[in-house]
Amino acid sequence: MDWKTEWKKLALIVGVFLVFFWLPVGAERFGSAVLEALHLTRWYAREHVVLCLIPAFFLAGAIAVFVSRASVMKYLGARAHKVVAYGVASVSGSVLAVCSCAILPLFGGIWKMGAGLGPATAFLYAGPAINVLAIILTARVLGLEIGIARAVGAIVFSVVIGLIMHTIYRKEELEKADGQMAVPEPEVSRPLWKNALFFFVMIGVLAFANWGEPGGGDTVCCPTSGVMAFATPGKSASWIYEAERGREIRVDIVEAPFDPSESGATYTLRPEGAPADGSWDIEVPAGHFLDNRRPVPGVWAFLWQNKWLLTTAFAVGFALILIFWLHIPWWKVALAAVPPAALAVLLPADGLWVLIPFSAGAIGLSVILVTSGGEGEEWFAATWDFAKLILPLLFIGVLIAGFLLGRPGYAGLIPARYVEMLVGEHPDAMLEITGWDGGPLAGAVRSVWPVWTNFFASIFGAFMYFATLTEVPILQGLIGAGMGKGPALALLLAGPALSLPNMLVIRSIMGTRKTVVFCSLVVVMATVSGLLYGALF
Repeated sequence: MDWKTEWKKLALIVGVFLVFFWLPVGAERFGSAVLEALHLTRWYAREHVVLCLIPAFFLAGAIAVFVSRASVMKYLGARAHKVVAYGVASVSGSVLAVCSCAILPLFGGIWKMGAGLGPATAFLYAGPAINVLAIILTARVLGLEIGIARAVGAIVFSVVIGLIMHTIYRKEELEKADGQMAVPEPEVSRPLWKNALFFFVMIGVLAFANWGEPGGGDTVCCPTSGVMAFATPGKSASWIYEAERGREIRVDIVEAPFDPSESGATYTLRPEGAPADGSWDIEVPAGHFLDNRRPVPGVWAFLWQNKWLLTTAFAVGFALILIFWLHIPWWKVALAAVPPAALAVLLPADGLWVLIPFSAGAIGLSVILVTSGGEGEEWFAATWDFAKLILPLLFIGVLIAGFLLGRPGYAGLIPARYVEMLVGEHPDAMLEITGWDGGPLAGAVRSVWPVWTNFFASIFGAFMYFATLTEVPILQGLIGAGMGKGPALALLLAGPALSLPNMLVIRSIMGTRKTVVFCSLVVVMATVSGLLYGALF
């Protein structure tokens, strides 16, 4: 018996045994943490997979099949011009406005096609971090200073992290560059404008299927629940709410339930022109509010009200591309389009009902690609490769994150008040709870407090799962609980780009060491940025 290898198996068995042996079954905190893990995973399955991740998988598969390896290496490869490579990586990532999980299939696609480590990691960070909507929302809700700081920090981060990753693994990147010299330019079956339009149409389906409601604090990748929301003093109301006796009130959402379908779920509303101290806020049952509201007219409201018409328009364009450019028989495309079209007409266009026609469309697309051979079959095979690699790890990560940290507004195994205590502008609450106030450790705690709060905010943001834009209202709550400006920026720079599910998938794509280095760079740079921002402002 070779104990050099067998001891690892023994250690794993003993470790699992001890975990189950000491499992605190029956403890209230443990039970609530398990429920939070299941709640978060159910929410993730409902909100992310069908409308967000499945289109992202098809988009990543299309990148792997229809974008030539030579094209990827020309703009993002190890030998690409640095200004071009990092410019393309940051811009292409930022325009997608997706969360840290939805960017993973796209990152896996360009990595598989031969992108250099530096540009690939710049793209990986830029996608969720340099989100134009998120930056505008941050400036509007949390203040112009922190909005500008987030924008500048995120842009600099994406490039600096990419350059550092390239430098650390320079030898490996040089070997990759030498290998890429021999790759010939392939024959182009379709001109660039056709491929560009193809991807534009797919991104259109992804974007408008996930278009968020006005004033709800959510957008791409979290379409049906507000998670948390906010009202900004001085901002015009987003909703017209019909209260009792037909009385209409213009309101904005102060706080929304994580899951409006849960029993007892309520919305907290603030009438237009009401003071920000909450004295005029009203609380109404979620069902009543959702059934008796309509958006205040405007561009955002128009897009939200017509999101499914716009999604359908992009889907029709997508079907025409399948027929005329990918040469899939028209009758196959027509047969695949009938079930989702019929279901869309027969079923309500809200809540979880929308997942049914969208799922039917995804199944129909899969069938016609598998049975078409050639590029279509290759496309589905690449899409399936990404799905089976990423989905299991994402769900495992969401379960763990939910168990430890809970959902926004709900505590997991780690109480939310501890998080608030550890990111405060002053250490008074921590010293009081720990009993260290006035003791020999009090001076040391106060001296390292700025470093600790920024570092903890970065770590907390890196492991917590934030759907796109939800970090803003969550951070607003933490600031209200006493969080300092520096830790707030640190969390904004680390949180959207990383999460525990995200880390597990990145490890499966580029290995443990590179993942650890990438995550460490994000945390360290977020910490330093928070320290500098806190000292200056």
